[in-house]
Amino acid sequence: MSATAGSLHPVGSPAATDALAQSSIQRVSVPWYVWCGVLAVTSAAIGGAWDVSWHRSIGRDSFWTPAHMAIYACGVLAAVVCGYLIFATTFGKSQQLKKISVSVLGFRAPLGAFIAAWGGIAMLTSAPFDNWWHSAYGLDVKIVSPPHTLLILGIRAVGVGVLFLILSAMNRAITDGHTEDQGYHKLQLLFLFLGGLIVSGQMFFLLEYTWDVMLHGSTAYVAMAIAVPVALAMLSRASQHRWAATLAAAVYTIFAIAEILILPLFPAQPKLGPVFYPVTHLVPAKFPILIIVPALALDLLWKRTRAWKTWQVALLSGAVFVAVLVAVEWPVASFLMTPASANRFFGTMYFDYNSPSWGVDRLRQFIETQQGLALFRGLSLAAICASVGVWIGLSFGSWMRKVQR
Repeated sequence: MSATAGSLHPVGSPAATDALAQSSIQRVSVPWYVWCGVLAVTSAAIGGAWDVSWHRSIGRDSFWTPAHMAIYACGVLAAVVCGYLIFATTFGKSQQLKKISVSVLGFRAPLGAFIAAWGGIAMLTSAPFDNWWHSAYGLDVKIVSPPHTLLILGIRAVGVGVLFLILSAMNRAITDGHTEDQGYHKLQLLFLFLGGLIVSGQMFFLLEYTWDVMLHGSTAYVAMAIAVPVALAMLSRASQHRWAATLAAAVYTIFAIAEILILPLFPAQPKLGPVFYPVTHLVPAKFPILIIVPALALDLLWKRTRAWKTWQVALLSGAVFVAVLVAVEWPVASFLMTPASANRFFGTMYFDYNSPSWGVDRLRQFIETQQGLALFRGLSLAAICASVGVWIGLSFGSWMRKVQR
């Protein structure tokens, strides 16, 4: 008998788990460790946004901030839960868990558990490294630093690991013909929610390249073309959901807008100097990039090109992604430079405590602006990068549909 997601229900002992798998009525359910994994990645996403706001509003006053604890809770939860899953599968008696496991260095567990466990360990390793880095090079440094890179890679690994745990359960349900089961649809939505958080993580890593004052140059669009289409294509092909890219981009958009609406409700004062702007409340992130529009365009395109070869789909998708993104974001960026955007929804009146009055952010002036041939070359490069990303994402997503362990 082939394994189903329902055979992984957490209730009871290993023997009860096996008995459930052998019952005549098999139903797809969400394993307990999947819920823990989704909780872990969500905690990291909230903590990451909170931490950036903390730096912009207060400065790095201590390692033991609530934002840091929310981030590293992801690493602890992933390491503990996946570590338990690895040892329970390797040394436990549940034959059903062993059937859906792979072997790594003599240990057995689902593939996603090993990936997420590595991510959790990487996150925890980055903590003392980050503390030393700030002590050596300054309390408030760039987002893209070696310890932050290790931390973000760890978070990404946890997210990808949990994606594989969800995906393997989904694929087993498809094999056993349970795609109409409510549990399967829950797994599919959890997969896309987690995918949306991964897209949010991709955009978080690009913050220094996608400020609103940089959106009239090609650099921002090249950066997004490298990071976003590959994730959207992978999520679409792996989940087999008709609106996968749109839903994932919607998670990022809603998360960012919620940050603008919620964070300024909490008081905060700078503890580092110099203070160029009188911050009194937590400063939220910038208004989200409208990647949801090109994501919708890609979903519509992919529904109509299912019979095409992968390279043909990728080539057209890259051009569509960049063209739609520029067409939407260029005028929105112009609007964000105007006083009309200085309201609670768009949030362009919020500035870091160290933003001087003569800075381009405060003056609302574009930097690295391009036009003519220079802009065309830059956007052409972005389209090529997006096409390569879509090809990689579709190819990897096709492979992911085969994962059942």
